[in-house]
Amino acid sequence: MADTQDYAALFLRDTPMFDTRAPQEYRKGSFPFVASLPLMTDAERARVGTCYKREGQQAAIELGHRLVSGNTKKDRLQQWLDFARAHPDGYLFCWRGGLRSQTVQQWLREAGVDYPRVIGGYKAMRRFLIDTTEQVVTSHPLCVIAGRTGCAKTDLLNARPNSIDLEALAHHRGSTFGRRPAGQPSQIDFENRLGIALLRANHAFAGRPLLLEDESLLIGRCALPTALRQTMATAPRVMVERPLEERVEHSFRNYILHKLDEWQAAQGEEQGFLSFAGDLRQSLARIHRRLGGQRYQALSAQLEAALVAHQRGDNSGHRAWIRVLLRDYYDPMYDYQLRQQRHEVLMRGAPAAVAEYLASL
Repeated sequence: MADTQDYAALFLRDTPMFDTRAPQEYRKGSFPFVASLPLMTDAERARVGTCYKREGQQAAIELGHRLVSGNTKKDRLQQWLDFARAHPDGYLFCWRGGLRSQTVQQWLREAGVDYPRVIGGYKAMRRFLIDTTEQVVTSHPLCVIAGRTGCAKTDLLNARPNSIDLEALAHHRGSTFGRRPAGQPSQIDFENRLGIALLRANHAFAGRPLLLEDESLLIGRCALPTALRQTMATAPRVMVERPLEERVEHSFRNYILHKLDEWQAAQGEEQGFLSFAGDLRQSLARIHRRLGGQRYQALSAQLEAALVAHQRGDNSGHRAWIRVLLRDYYDPMYDYQLRQQRHEVLMRGAPAAVAEYLASL
């Protein structure tokens, strides 16, 4: 295969790629289905960078070759060869498609493997995804699923193929209590994942609206891109309505049962419960000021009593503080925000009616 700059094809096909940038660069942001197989370690890259500033490009290149030589070069070359043979349809890239990826490509060629690189590298692919996000959200029709906390909006969203789950991309459940044990992607990784999802949806569902869940600016610590946030702010809504007790039950399953399962799967039964309990306490503390001191103390006491009973085998006490939080905190906040906004409401109804309507879009 030849070197490429068909970035759309790379992302639409989940093309396997390996990233020759240093590990620190990879951690700041890369793409799904990309392996980190660096030419240089962070320390080696730092030394070469310092040399470049002091002595120029040629001296830096020579230092790089000295640092990556002998057994070090042999070991790294073997990793690249293994990847290339496992993924004959793949590509390699560096920051701008320059010296690092060209060096790796040349060493592979000398070892008998012709392996293509991405022209323009990471920087060009990142720019492509930023531009794709802006182009899609300003040209493709969007429809936002809205409703009070606990209405199972995410479940309705994920039942439709023409949807994008922003919370899944951010690896967060979206509310103050939405933290997940594995943590969140970096902001750049979140934006890259979103750009790929929008590219695919735009390609697959031309003429059909893309469905998104109503979100605030931040999903955990991942911020929605400005263009998406602005478009969502004026997009038509489908409003999900559900009685309080059903919303309590949905929140109990999501933020107690499923959350505890995740923590215990990650850390084991005992430590997982301790981390789960700490997560709930920290989440409640984050809205301390908005709740007010007296209400926060009352809810905190309810939460502690529920956790003690839960550890003894009875998890039902969580419903009490969840009910108060939904009714006295989340619902008034939602009502206030709704009064500040003016959207076209396409329909409103119970989950079953909304699901039927969404299927017609």
